[in-house]
Amino acid sequence: MSLLKRLEQGKSDNDSGQPSSPPPGGGEEASAGSGLSSLQSRRVTPPGGGAQRDTYFDLKTRVQNRLLSELDPTMDVTKVAEVRRTIQELFEQILAEESIPLSRPEKHRLFEQIAAEILGFGPLQTLLEDDGVTEIMVNGAKNIYIERKGRLSRVPVSFESEDHVMRIIDRIVAPLGRRIDESSPYVDARLPDGSRVNAVIPPISLVGPTLTIRIFAKDPITVEQLIEFGSITPEVLQFLKACVESRLNIVISGGTGSGKTTLLNIMSQFIPGDERIVTIENAAELQLRQEHVVTLESRPPNIEGRGEVTIRHLVINSLRMRPDRIIVGEIRDGAALDMLQAMNTGHDGSMTTAHSNGPRDTLSRIETMYMMAGFELPVRAIREQISSAIDLVVHVDRLRDGTRKVTHVSEVAGMEGDVITLTDIFVFEQSGYEEGKVVGRIRATGLRPKFMDKIEASGIHLPASIFGMGRGRQRY
Repeated sequence: MSLLKRLEQGKSDNDSGQPSSPPPGGGEEASAGSGLSSLQSRRVTPPGGGAQRDTYFDLKTRVQNRLLSELDPTMDVTKVAEVRRTIQELFEQILAEESIPLSRPEKHRLFEQIAAEILGFGPLQTLLEDDGVTEIMVNGAKNIYIERKGRLSRVPVSFESEDHVMRIIDRIVAPLGRRIDESSPYVDARLPDGSRVNAVIPPISLVGPTLTIRIFAKDPITVEQLIEFGSITPEVLQFLKACVESRLNIVISGGTGSGKTTLLNIMSQFIPGDERIVTIENAAELQLRQEHVVTLESRPPNIEGRGEVTIRHLVINSLRMRPDRIIVGEIRDGAALDMLQAMNTGHDGSMTTAHSNGPRDTLSRIETMYMMAGFELPVRAIREQISSAIDLVVHVDRLRDGTRKVTHVSEVAGMEGDVITLTDIFVFEQSGYEEGKVVGRIRATGLRPKFMDKIEASGIHLPASIFGMGRGRQRY
C-alpha cells in the first residue's frame, strides 16, 4: 500500500466516520486578493489528538506551512499561472528535502489540495469549477450539498474543521471589505466571478459555520437556451421583449432559486444600448451587456456601526444620476417606496425582482414593504401608487421536478374600488406528472393588455397569434 493510502486509511479508521475529501481543483481561475500579505494567516495548526489521529492532515499541513513560509509575500497572486508555477517548484523542493516518498498521482493530489488552499477556496474549488453545479451548501465542516439540474445531493467532500470553514469564509469576504464575527454573524458577499455568497456562523448557526453559494454560469444563459430548457416560449419572450423596449415597468417575482435573476438578465438584454442604466444590488450579480451601465452595491455598517449604505439610499441617489432605466436586483423593505416613486416620476422601463408566491401576492408584499418605509398613508393611496407605477408582473416558479418556468405574465390593469386588478396574459397549466417530469403548457388567455397602445406607439406591432387568437396552444 502506498504512503498516502496508508496515511488516509489511518485517518479513516480513527476519524469520526465522515468521508474523506477528494482533491480540489487547481484554482486556476480563483483570486486571493492583490498580494500575499495574508498568507501567514492561512497557516493551519493540526487538531489535537496526535499525528496518528490525522496523519494525512499533518503531512498536508506541514508541507503547506513550510511552503507558505518560503513564498515571497510581495508576489501578485492575481497572476495565478505564475504563482502556481512558483508553488509547484517550491513544493517539489520541499518533498525532495524532506525525503517524502510519493507516487506521481499522490504527489499531484497533495499539490492540488495545497494549491487550492493558497489560491482558491479549499475543498470547494472543484465544485466551483464544475459547470453542472448551480448551488453549493455547506452545513458545518462535514456536510456539503450541491444543486445540480434542480436536484439536491450530498457530495463526498468535507472541510478539516470548523476553523477551516471560517478561513474560507474570511477569504471570500475580506477582499470586499465585509466582516463576519460574533457581533455580525451573517454576511452577503460575492466571489470574483460574481457568484453570490451568504455565510452564517455561530452563535446564530447551531450546526457550525454555514455557507451558501449561488453559482452563475461563466457564460450567461442565452435567450435560445431559455427556450430550449422549456422555461419560456418564443411567443411569451417576444411579448416581454416588446414590453421592455416600450419602457414598461416590470416586476419579476418568484420563490428562492426560481430563476428571477436569470430572467432579469435575459430581459435586460432588450434594453437599447444607447440608454444609461443604473443597477442597484445587495451583492452585484446582474450581468448586463450594454456599455453604459453604472453598477451600485449596498454596504453593511462597519464594526463601529457606521457607514451603512442601504438599497433605499442607493435608489434615492440614483435619481440624481440621470438614469434612463433603474434596475434593482431585489426589493425587500422600504426601498419599495422609493422604487415606486422612481417609476412614477419619469423613470419608465425600470425593473426589479421580489420574492412571492404569485402575481397577487407580489402586489401584497410590495404594499407591505411600502408601509415599512415608515409613512402612514391610507391603504388605497398606497395601492394607487402601486397600480400606477407597475405595468407588468412576470412570475417564475421552480417546479417539483426541478425545472424553472414562467408561470404567469400578468398586467396590473388599474383599480376597482380599493382593489388592484390583475389581468393574466399568459398562464402555465400543469396537466400531469410523468416519469419524474412536470407536463404542462403555457397558454395565452386571449386577452390583450390595456398597455398595447403604448407598445404600438413605440412602433412595435405584435401579431394577434401571440395572444392566442387564431393559433393553437403551445406545449412545453
